[in-house]
This record gives sequence, C-alpha cells and structure tokens, in this order.
Amino acid sequence: MKQEFLLTTSLAALAMLAAPALADGKLAYFTWSGYELPVFHEGYTAAHPDALDVSVFGDDDDAFTKVKAGFHPDLAHPCYDKIARWNAEGLLQPIDTSRIKNWNHIFKVFRELPDIQAGDGKVWMVPWDWGNTSILYRTDMVAPDAEMSWNMLWDPQYAGRLATIDAVHDTPLVAAVLTGVNPFDMSDADLETVANKLREQRPLLTTYTTDMTSIEQSLASGELAAAMTWNASAVALKAQGVPVEFMNPKEGMLTWTCGFVMLKDAQNVDLAYDFINARLDANSGKHLIEDYGYGASTDSAFAEVPAETLHELKLPADPQKMLETTIFTGPMKQNDALAKMFERIKAGG
Repeated sequence: MKQEFLLTTSLAALAMLAAPALADGKLAYFTWSGYELPVFHEGYTAAHPDALDVSVFGDDDDAFTKVKAGFHPDLAHPCYDKIARWNAEGLLQPIDTSRIKNWNHIFKVFRELPDIQAGDGKVWMVPWDWGNTSILYRTDMVAPDAEMSWNMLWDPQYAGRLATIDAVHDTPLVAAVLTGVNPFDMSDADLETVANKLREQRPLLTTYTTDMTSIEQSLASGELAAAMTWNASAVALKAQGVPVEFMNPKEGMLTWTCGFVMLKDAQNVDLAYDFINARLDANSGKHLIEDYGYGASTDSAFAEVPAETLHELKLPADPQKMLETTIFTGPMKQNDALAKMFERIKAGG
C-alpha cells in the first residue's frame, strides 16, 4: 500500500516517540501520511471534536515493527497482504461488522477476502482504499513505440533515470512476475531467481524509495524517465501539466487494498467504530477517489463520482473488473525471507 505524501521513516519514528503521550479519551490512529486528513472523517470530527491523535508510518513493515515493539494505537491502517502477519503475532482483535453501518456497501470482492475473515460476522480488517501500482513514465522521454511492460524498469537505455518502490510487495513481486515465479509461494530456487533479477536492476536505478513526493519532483524535472508509483502520482503530475502516462503493463498492474484494523489492546473501541463508520461515508470515499485517484471500498462512494471522472482516472465502477486484468497483492508466504534478500540486494549483495 502504496500511498501518496509519505514521510520518511525518520519522521515516522519521531511520531512514534511522541505517541506514548496520547491523551486519554482520544482515538489513537496509526496510518500512512496524507491519510489523516480531516476531509476523510468529517462525521467523526463533528461528533467528537478534538478526539483524535494521529501517528504516521513510512510503509507496512515500518508499522508492523513499531506495533510489535510495543506501540499501542487503537486503530492502524495496514494493507491486506500483511494482515496474516499481524494476526499471527496476536496484535489484532476482531471487528464486529454489525457495528459497521456501510458494511454491505463495501464491494463483495473486498468483504470476502480470505485473510480478513474472523468468523461469526467479524473481520480482522475493514477495507477502505484500493489502487494500483505501475510505471509512471515521461511520454516525451520514452519512445512512442516502447513496449508497455514492467521490463521498462530493467531497460539499460534508461540507466540512471529509473526509480522503484522500496517495498517487498512491490519491486520483488514484479521481479518474480517477470521471471515466471509465483510471487506468493516461492521455493529457495525461486528466491534466488528473483534475487538475480533484482541484481540485474540495481545498477540501473537512481533510488529505492517510498517517498512519492520526491519521485514526482524528479519526474517533473526530467531527472527520471520512469518510476514505479501509485495512482496518486499520475493524478498529481497530470494536474501540473507534466507529460506522463500511467502504464498498463502487458503483465498486469499490481492492485492492492488497505484498511482499518483494531489493535488487541485498543482503549477506545467505541470511538474506533465511530471513526471507521465516518471513513466509510460516501463523501469520504468521494474525496479519496477525486483527490488521490485511488478507489474507495464502497459502491456508495463510487456513486458520488461522475462517470467521466472515473474514466479519466482509469478507475472502473466495479473493482472486480480491474482485478480480472491485474495482479492482486495478497499474502506472500516467504515475506520475511524475501525481505532479507531484498535488503541484501539493495546493499549490493
């Protein structure tokens, strides 16, 4: 997951240090930077003025590490492919869907995700946002007849003008797809195949990062010809008049979904439900779609957005249609081994 306006890990760490001073009676929410905006939970603010404390993380692994180490928010906002990992560590408590007002407005494909099922009308995660990961490229710097493929991020002709996302569920996953490896269940031999593909890419890159703001600036200036990004970067740069296109690779874009989890030791459970309900309001989802270019999890949010806007953002009214042609980012059985290998590759190993 995959999101715009991310802060660096150091800033997330500072937020973490401040977190233990959270005031009693305030919901503690741990999320990606940019997702704390009041426009996404206006109903909650109206009902509970000054009852929210936000801490931010750099990526899913950063969030998991901090919570496992003892940081205790009420709600967190990880992505689906990490839910089994959080649950295996005993970090979560089930969420009662009967207390989620718009639960039945969440698209069926997200409500029925296997790893969120907690039994008896309960779930481990309430899906809220979804989107795509692909290559955002400068149309004036890439040949008009260039192949629309993830291989562009391995193309030597763009050496020194490429960047990719520093996350296990993004770049290594693509390397697996390009080498014919099942990214969600790898053997030791598969891991080495993926490692070799990543080694091939490393000298061509300027950076591995989750800071989309810097990537957007580098694409706008022409320092980069292409980079792995999320939907929001395409929306932002096109609004600035930068000649970019968000690729639909022949191998398929990556599609992800993220949502809200309630921590096992949450102190403000009632406030947590109020917050989730406010986030699932149609107007909240409308802002998510129109301002960031991401998909909301509810059909009621999509109903608020004009069809021409969805077409411009390349978002189908039904995410099931997109999932038929993209690669859904689910749990990776070898996540920890892959993460260690990826760190070695980035370090030159």
